[in-house]
Amino acid sequence: MERVTVSLDDDLLAQFDDYIRRTGYANRSEAVRDLIRGKLEADRLERDRAPDCVACVSYVYDHHERELSRRITQAHHAHHDLTHSTLHIHLDHDSCLEVAVLKGRTDAVRDFANALMAERGVRHGHLHLVPADVSVVPHPHTHDHHHDRGHDHGHDHGREPHVHHHPKT
Repeated sequence: MERVTVSLDDDLLAQFDDYIRRTGYANRSEAVRDLIRGKLEADRLERDRAPDCVACVSYVYDHHERELSRRITQAHHAHHDLTHSTLHIHLDHDSCLEVAVLKGRTDAVRDFANALMAERGVRHGHLHLVPADVSVVPHPHTHDHHHDRGHDHGHDHGREPHVHHHPKT
């Protein structure tokens, strides 16, 4: 590991030390490493150098908006290869929050999330992308398919996921 010396003015250092204290970092080095990693990941995404990602898209919508719930559900079904899980919360009489965990090609994930957030009736939306180098390595799993006969079969965890849970209908 290399050592790097950085000069900071007193005010900036005081702000940084306050940030470290508030966020719970053990030391300045850990905080600097995380900040650099975050900036480099953002740069990869901005320059389209992260072909694959995992993401979380969250949005608040008016569930009274005509056909919106149906349109959102159809969109998730049409992109079942990207959608790994969704969480639906009733915020009040009119508003719902949905959070979807997505995984796949960064451009496809971004386009799908933007389409969800652009739906008429969606009031707030946010996409958080994390670059993820997806390795495609087949390996076996034993599954019990509810008939008391488990069996092995191989699959990968690459771009075409095998889902082990029952999706929301």
